[in-house]
Amino acid sequence: MPVVTTTGKTQAELTRLVEDAIRQQPGCETARVPAVHALEVRSGRNWEIPHVILGDSLISDVDRAVMSVQRRLGREFHLTDGDAADAVSNSADAPYPATDQS
Repeated sequence: MPVVTTTGKTQAELTRLVEDAIRQQPGCETARVPAVHALEVRSGRNWEIPHVILGDSLISDVDRAVMSVQRRLGREFHLTDGDAADAVSNSADAPYPATDQS
């Protein structure tokens, strides 16, 4: 698989990006993301969206949006906080190798 470079984001930055992306999806305007969580991996997407507050959104719409957003933003950004920071240099914008998981 080809190696791509992702941009480092803090947990707060990534949570904001994820919530904005989910709320742009049809039927998910009222959904909220409390936080993204780090995954213990060395390559690929090192974060997940474990919980979403539905608001007035249907669970089927939010489920679809979460899968789409995780896939799309996981190709662009990696988490640099906490446990995830061990796999990355101290710079939030340092390149991070990720495999293309299509």
